[in-house]
Amino acid sequence: MKQTWRWFGPSDAISIAEIRQTGASGIVSALHNILPGQAWSVDDIKTRQREIEGPDDAPTGLNWDVVESVPVSEAIKGQTGPVQEHFEAYRQSLRNLAECGIRTVCYNFMPVLDWTRTDLRYPLANGGNAMRFDLVDFIAFDCFILCRYGAAEEYSAEIVAQAQERFAKLGDAGAQALADNVVAGLPGANDRWSLSEVQERLDAYREVTADALRGNLIDFLSEVVPTAEELGLRLCCHPDDPPFALLGLPRVMSTQSDYAAVLDAVESPASGATFCTGSLGVVQDFDPVAFIEALGDRIHFVHLRNTLRDGVSDGDRHCFSEAEHLAGDTDMIATIRALMAEEKRRRTAGRTDHEIPMRPDHGHALLADHERPVQPGYPLIGRMRGLAELRGAMAALA
Repeated sequence: MKQTWRWFGPSDAISIAEIRQTGASGIVSALHNILPGQAWSVDDIKTRQREIEGPDDAPTGLNWDVVESVPVSEAIKGQTGPVQEHFEAYRQSLRNLAECGIRTVCYNFMPVLDWTRTDLRYPLANGGNAMRFDLVDFIAFDCFILCRYGAAEEYSAEIVAQAQERFAKLGDAGAQALADNVVAGLPGANDRWSLSEVQERLDAYREVTADALRGNLIDFLSEVVPTAEELGLRLCCHPDDPPFALLGLPRVMSTQSDYAAVLDAVESPASGATFCTGSLGVVQDFDPVAFIEALGDRIHFVHLRNTLRDGVSDGDRHCFSEAEHLAGDTDMIATIRALMAEEKRRRTAGRTDHEIPMRPDHGHALLADHERPVQPGYPLIGRMRGLAELRGAMAALA
């Protein structure tokens, strides 16, 4: 697998020069300044490529290999507003990326939220910290801070009582910190969205069922996949994070069966999966090897990270923490072995995309990571440790 690294652009606290020292051989990036529904221009794409590749007289040896993400607008997800204009803008972004030589495009189809955690710096016994989702804390936010209408009816009475007790102990500062952590998963102006604005965005999906959202995803793919296939691009959908319903929002890409249904609905080599072992691994019966054996030919991008279910559960919802890359609930060695077998099948079949790009997703903040402001879950040393461990596993299995 090609070992890549996520870079958030010039504003990232981690520089391209530092990434070169991690051993990564490719870059995953995006144009976060361009709003969903707007087309990415060739000039903007080439500017980012130059930032990654360096000047002609001092090249970095790195290339922009994967886009993560070209975001899908809420208009497309909810099928409201200027949907056709946003479809065309997305197609134009794909055309411009292809013109610049970029072939792999990750996206997600989660309404409103990109990801959700309740603690962005959960302290670990070794002095590091990790991101964590505490279900009781989240219900405290949902029911007693956001005060979402009907929220308590979606959970068991027992866990709502625990959440009420937890909320009573938070105090004003604790409640604000919890709200800030949850809202951090909102794309865009995280620190500028009030709770009333969050509720307004949730209200837009109040009548949208999981079946309707899945239908909207299939409509989106029907609109953009023909363009991607014509251009030789590979689109890959990231799973829901976490893989269960939150805040009354439907989820449609949480399990292997979800992926099978969507990929079967739009049959094309240009439409595939971002195989994220951390997100999918929160599901209790997730079998990564079975997923790869069933859908491996449609896996275009891989996030290797691990999560650990480590607290109370309520139905299919669980507490979980970001674990070490080779620990947690997912058998990472078996996963890597299955992915390498899929690469071998592709080489035998003569596929040009036989080398699957991967990146060490998330990581514990360790040592000097505590001394710099980094994107939550994206420290330098913690991810470098994860990449080194994953690289060692791949070398041993090879």
